[in-house]
Amino acid sequence: MANRLASETSPYLRQHADNPVDWYPWGEEALRKAKAEDKPVFLSIGYSACHWCHVMEHESFQDQRIADILNQHFVSVKVDREERPDLDQVYMDALQAITNHGGWPMSLFLTPEGHPFFGGTYFPPVSSRGMPSFQDLLTAIVDAWRNRRQEIMEGSNRLVGELQRHSHPAIESSQETELQTDTLDSAVQGILAEFDDQHGGWGEAPKFPHPMVLEFLLRHHRRTGDQEVLAMATMTLESMARGGIYDQLGGGFHRYSVDDHWSVPHFEKMLYDNAQLARVYTHAWQATGEPFFRTIAEETLGYVVREMTHPEGGFYSTQDADSEGEEGKYYLWTSDEIRVLLDKDASPFMKAHGVTAKGNFDGKNTLTFRGPLVKRERFASARSKLLEARQLRVAPARDEKVLTSWNGLMLAAFAEAARAFGREDYRQVAERNADFLLRELRGPDGRLRHSWRDGVAKNNSYLEDYALLIDGLIELYQSDFDPVWFLAARSLTEIMVEDFAAPTGFFDTPEGHEALIFRPRELQDNAVPSGNSMAAFDLLRMAGLAVYPGYWDTAFASIAAIRPLLEQYPLGFGQWLIAMDYALSHPHEIAILGEPQLEDTQALLEVATSGYRPHQVVASARPGIERRDVQLLEGRGLIDGRATAYVCVDSTCRPPVTDPEGLRVLLAELSASGQTSPELRKSA
Repeated sequence: MANRLASETSPYLRQHADNPVDWYPWGEEALRKAKAEDKPVFLSIGYSACHWCHVMEHESFQDQRIADILNQHFVSVKVDREERPDLDQVYMDALQAITNHGGWPMSLFLTPEGHPFFGGTYFPPVSSRGMPSFQDLLTAIVDAWRNRRQEIMEGSNRLVGELQRHSHPAIESSQETELQTDTLDSAVQGILAEFDDQHGGWGEAPKFPHPMVLEFLLRHHRRTGDQEVLAMATMTLESMARGGIYDQLGGGFHRYSVDDHWSVPHFEKMLYDNAQLARVYTHAWQATGEPFFRTIAEETLGYVVREMTHPEGGFYSTQDADSEGEEGKYYLWTSDEIRVLLDKDASPFMKAHGVTAKGNFDGKNTLTFRGPLVKRERFASARSKLLEARQLRVAPARDEKVLTSWNGLMLAAFAEAARAFGREDYRQVAERNADFLLRELRGPDGRLRHSWRDGVAKNNSYLEDYALLIDGLIELYQSDFDPVWFLAARSLTEIMVEDFAAPTGFFDTPEGHEALIFRPRELQDNAVPSGNSMAAFDLLRMAGLAVYPGYWDTAFASIAAIRPLLEQYPLGFGQWLIAMDYALSHPHEIAILGEPQLEDTQALLEVATSGYRPHQVVASARPGIERRDVQLLEGRGLIDGRATAYVCVDSTCRPPVTDPEGLRVLLAELSASGQTSPELRKSA
């Protein structure tokens, strides 16, 4: 008989619906029961693509003996971390305070008030490698709850107090009045010091892509001309795209590499990774002209269209690492399988893709690419044959919920790729996605919801939903210049500033949100940009488009307050570095007036938007409209009846330009002066 999770929309929660554990979703019903029956809460947090979450579910939550203990002595609550990032953050902070590490599945024990007192991640069904069995742990917790209750309550109260203090660091007292490029230079040196100059990337195994850091390095190179940071970024991007972390057949990136040289991935695929990486490969192509980077961006976006897009335009969340109960089974190959499928073409393919009889993963092979990049296209037919054969296998499960925040990231990726590559199909994907999000995940009051599945939108939104969707809408506006996207972004910006404001920056949950043990406020960038860092970046660009210095001031205060952390821990604050780099770049605000279908207008737009130009915003409209929806366009008109470009920097506008070559020269001069200017960008 199914438990309460059968009525949930989350695929992860539904995966536990047939467990003998009497699961509750998070909510007042579970906490009331815990208080009424004087039982501790067992809180289990995970997500559908999590391999070890599946393992623990199979080993422990399907075990009747363990279920009997949980049902008799605990109130068991299951949470999808992707649906409830607020709970995930609060209790991950608690877990890290208790154990000095974190991860999923997250296994925490709480008082009926929700205060954590013990926790861990995966627990095995029998004791091994120094870990107690889950059954033994439950027995010990039951004993402690009966016999050492006072000790538990005092300890949990102290822990909650510490978490509350640490969740709101004392950044409000910052007296900074300026931002200095020295901070960015120090961050670059810190990134360089940890760089793996043999394989690219940062850190040892497991190795993660760090797309925000790569993005910052490309932007820093554009602003300063520093060739060393460009080489660091391009080496990493090439190494990842050659490795097994990249799906050489179907496109798209897996979550991370279990080794230090990108060869063997952890096979789950996440929407947010592919959104950020498609975007940075697009920018790398713009910055270098290297065709391989464009190919990887387009293959990744092609994978998203093919496998991760809802018929109505939303993007799905994740694909599992497992299929048929085995990690990576869908993606792995034996040399014999390839020989049968490719016949005489097998040997050169296997040599170029690192395939051996021994394999590199349980006797099978992940595919890598080791040949010259110019020869990669020679294997396109062979890759197609293998992809067709792979599609006959049992595919990994897919989490088909649509998350506003992650969709905002992918919206931005498609919008920028449409502009960069001249791809009308990408523009259509982006517009359908934006229309879907604004229709299905925005309520009558204009406020967002966090999650959607099967026609049901649920969960109040978080700062990251607003910040990441605003980013996507800004990019879409700059790709098709339909003011509806700017107006939606401006409206969401006003709500974000109103509902989430903190003394400096923002809280992650709105005022009046469900009571938690503390109101979370994440500053560090993790797998996705923190809501605070992306909000700062949004406000800097919105200040230019909306001609509203108040946005700049709010963003400036956030960046100035967190500035010391950017120098100390640059790998953990990549989006903050992007925002600060933008603030110090003397960004260009470009308004182009003209009939969009006419050649003279298109020529100016081509100059303004071609190449890698990360330090600007662009608005465009036809002439003769009295009311301008985008404030940057107000008061602008044609010169001598010709399409006209207006360029402003640091609140000073240059004379209007009607000639494309004149605009090109002006932008080049302004970029050069921005690279060398010793001036510090101050709050307006």
